[in-house]
Amino acid sequence: MKTTDTATPGLETPGSPGGSGTEVIKTVAPAPRKASKGEGATLNVFSHGVLIIWAIMVVMPLLWAVMTSFKTDKAIFTSPWALPDKLHFENWSRAWTEAHMSDYFLNTILVVGGSLLGTLLFGSMAAYVLARFDFPGNRFIYFLFIGGMSFPIILALVPLFYVMQNMALLNTLHGLILVYIAYSLPFTVFFLTAFFRTLPTSVAEAAFVDGASHTRTFFQVMLPMAKPGLISVGIFNFLGQWNQYLLPTVLNTEPERKVLSQGLVQLAVSQGYKGDWSGLFAGLVMAMLPVLAAYIIFQRQVVAGLTAGAVK
Repeated sequence: MKTTDTATPGLETPGSPGGSGTEVIKTVAPAPRKASKGEGATLNVFSHGVLIIWAIMVVMPLLWAVMTSFKTDKAIFTSPWALPDKLHFENWSRAWTEAHMSDYFLNTILVVGGSLLGTLLFGSMAAYVLARFDFPGNRFIYFLFIGGMSFPIILALVPLFYVMQNMALLNTLHGLILVYIAYSLPFTVFFLTAFFRTLPTSVAEAAFVDGASHTRTFFQVMLPMAKPGLISVGIFNFLGQWNQYLLPTVLNTEPERKVLSQGLVQLAVSQGYKGDWSGLFAGLVMAMLPVLAAYIIFQRQVVAGLTAGAVK
């Protein structure tokens, strides 16, 4: 409890001659309420319980798919929740060879690898210029990139198809790489522009004083400093490009050039008629493992990149 003295003029107090004086009134201010240990423990238990339930909802389907990929078709339907009697690796080999998952994997790695490198290169260059240099139209160009994030890609499919056809890029892997780069640039520029603004300018100024050009300063000084941001945005682009289905379905219809997302749909349709459910789950896990591996390996860098700009 906190007490404060308040002086009230014009009121007679004992011992004051002539009846003039001030009266001191003591008021008591309530102390701020503190959360009890019981309330904190209840909130902690509740939050941990929600996280545990969410983890179970996410992890259990993944584990069940991995487990099912090593079962026989009969075991999948008779005992779906039981462990496999043995590891049937022939499911994986059948999906890899007969379902042409190897071809889909190779095409996907070529497309995603090329588009990811191009996206990070061009996106970082554009973001660096927009973040570090003031010139007429700077904000306009920046907001054009921001507007690209809100533009639905489905509205551009028809004109994009005819543009690719006129440029002889339809049903080609390098044409799909260029489309992926253009599709991923708005978010990349938006993310890296904010990241480059948090980097200290004194290092770049020192490089200019030493005689370094803008190109050398960018590639040898600023780009290594932006490594956490590059890894973070690279992971996000990798996840989006690896799982992309709409763009390759419209722009890449040649069977030998299909990517993994198209191959999985074709595998689901064909294996559904054949009844080869074990091969279907094996192909599904094959497509899922690279994404999980990438996030597990770079999870610390992703968190560091997201929080690097919070405190200068």
